[in-house]
Amino acid sequence: MEDKKKFMAKAIELSINSATTVGGPFGSVIVKDDKIIAEGSNKVTSSNDPTAHGEIVAIREACKNLNTFDLSGCEIYTSCEPCPMCLSAIYWSRLDKIYYANTREDAKNIDFDDSFIYSEIPKKIDDRKIKMVQMLRDEALKAFEIWDKKVDKIKY
Repeated sequence: MEDKKKFMAKAIELSINSATTVGGPFGSVIVKDDKIIAEGSNKVTSSNDPTAHGEIVAIREACKNLNTFDLSGCEIYTSCEPCPMCLSAIYWSRLDKIYYANTREDAKNIDFDDSFIYSEIPKKIDDRKIKMVQMLRDEALKAFEIWDKKVDKIKY
């Protein structure tokens, strides 16, 4: 448990550093075999990238460092409960476990409110705030057909 506290303390340190410099107050570390293999802090405003959340930055670095898109066997320590985007990325990257400090309610209290996104996800497509328009499906299915028949594809 002492190592786990050390890893979370590092994520919190990254979040404090980010909050006092050019990012939002979020930090993350990814751990494999009891070693930090990647760190990330919020870089949304410093990189003009709305996806550059602490968890995403750490996932990108971990994948680069391990030369894989599959982070099975790794855990993430993050200073706040992941937002919907980061939670999805954690699932896509196959991290084994999430440790978090602040809650989404704590984040909401300082104007990082993801409740709108959480409420949009289960809605029917036609009921979402951002309108979605399907088009050229038959043409797009060609790529799926090619992929489906491809014998040397790397599944992910």
